[in-house]
Amino acid sequence: MSQILYVVKIGGNVIDDPEACKRFLTEFVKLSAPKILIHGGGKIATQIAAKLQIETQMVEGRRITDKPMLDVVTMVYGGLVNKNLVAQLQASDCNAIGLTGADGGIIRSVKRPVKTIDYGFVGDIEAVNTQQIATLLKGSLVPVIAPLTYSSEGLLLNTNADTMASAVAVSMAGLFDTNLIYCFEKKGVLSDPEDDDAVIKTMTPALYDSFKSSGVITKGMIPKLDNAFEAINKGVSAVTICQADDLNRALSGSTGTTLTKE
Repeated sequence: MSQILYVVKIGGNVIDDPEACKRFLTEFVKLSAPKILIHGGGKIATQIAAKLQIETQMVEGRRITDKPMLDVVTMVYGGLVNKNLVAQLQASDCNAIGLTGADGGIIRSVKRPVKTIDYGFVGDIEAVNTQQIATLLKGSLVPVIAPLTYSSEGLLLNTNADTMASAVAVSMAGLFDTNLIYCFEKKGVLSDPEDDDAVIKTMTPALYDSFKSSGVITKGMIPKLDNAFEAINKGVSAVTICQADDLNRALSGSTGTTLTKE
C-alpha cells in the first residue's frame, strides 16, 4: 500500500485570526505522515490594497486581479502570509519551505480567458509538477504553497487555493495514498447555515445536488465542494471538510464532513 500523504488547505478566515491560525498549525504539525499545506490569502491583501489606495473588486466572492492588485497579492500571499506560516512551523520543528507555484515550476497555469467577466491576472491550472513536489517530500520538507501560479509566458497569476489543493492532491495520488482536507472556520458542511452544529457527516453527490437545488449550499461552499468531488473522482483516497481546530479528530472520523463517490 502506498504511503499516506496529507494535502491540507487552510482558509483565509483562519489565517486572519492569529490565535485560530496558531491552533491550526499545532494540529497540522501533529500529522505524522508527509504533508503539504496550501493556504488562502484572507483579508490582508484587501487591507493593504486600501492603504495603497488600490481598489478591491470582487465578483461572486472572486477577486478581480488587475496589475496593481497582482502586485499586492504577490507581496501578501507569496511573502507576508506564506513566510509567517513557514516561520511558525519552523518554530514547532516542522521543516517547512514556502513556495508559490512558480518556485520549482510546481504549478503552471494559463491566464483565464475573458468571457463575460475579465478577471485579470487569474490563473486556471494547467499542470502540476508531481516529481518536483515528491522530491521536496523525500527530502523531509513540508511544502507550504501560496495561491499564486505561473504561466508559460512568465506571468505570475492569482489562483484559487481550493482549486490548487484539489489539483495537487490529484497529481500526487499516483504516488501516495492521498488524503485531501479542507480546513476552515466551520465544523464541516452544514445542513442549516444558521446552525454551526448541523454538520452533514457524509456528503454524497446526490445529497450535494439536492442541497444545491434547495439553496442550502450556496456561494463559496459550491466551488469548494466541486473541487472536492473532482478530487475524489480522480483518484484521491479521501476528502474531508472540517474546522481547523478539529483537523486530527476529523481524520479519525469523529467530526467534520467526509465525501464519498456515491
